[in-house]
Amino acid sequence: MENILHLKVIGVVGMLGAGMLLAGCKSAPPLDKAQALAMIQAKYDQAAPAGVNIVVNDQGMGEGVIAKYWVETKRYPNGYWGDFTLTPDGKKLVKLQSGGDVIQWHPTTVKDPNYNVILVTLVTHHLKARDITDPQDEVLPGADTAKGADYSEAVDMEGIPGPLQDIAHNPGNQLSIKRHADFALENGVWKLRSTE
Repeated sequence: MENILHLKVIGVVGMLGAGMLLAGCKSAPPLDKAQALAMIQAKYDQAAPAGVNIVVNDQGMGEGVIAKYWVETKRYPNGYWGDFTLTPDGKKLVKLQSGGDVIQWHPTTVKDPNYNVILVTLVTHHLKARDITDPQDEVLPGADTAKGADYSEAVDMEGIPGPLQDIAHNPGNQLSIKRHADFALENGVWKLRSTE
């Protein structure tokens, strides 16, 4: 009978100890998609706004002439080289990454698929974070509790005229890329640790 009493006392003490241990452990607060996305966007919003780099290929050169962003000012004897000067409307929208206001279109062949020039929009924006996945538990060096999520980093084309947006959607341009964000729990609060 005494052994049974000892076993009951040990059982009760064990249960109380386990309960106290569990009560002392705090579970991590939830991190949902909206919170994660807001932290990433806040990081982008703190950076200086920038113009959009637009790769202009042969098709884009023609679209720019039609939109009156640039005009041909010189044709070379080989028939496919040309110099194109930005129009006043073009100068309000873009600048040449290489500087100046003359696009020197000098491809190797008539339809050289790799020849392009890069323009930078004068309309500036912050990058946009979109399409985030549910944050998942992960191991992160230096963090006891961590989560990670994949998302899309996209260029904001708001305020850029339709014809220039069309040029930006031609091959060679990447307006959205997949990224991964790491979050760490610090002092009971989720913090964005890094994006890659």
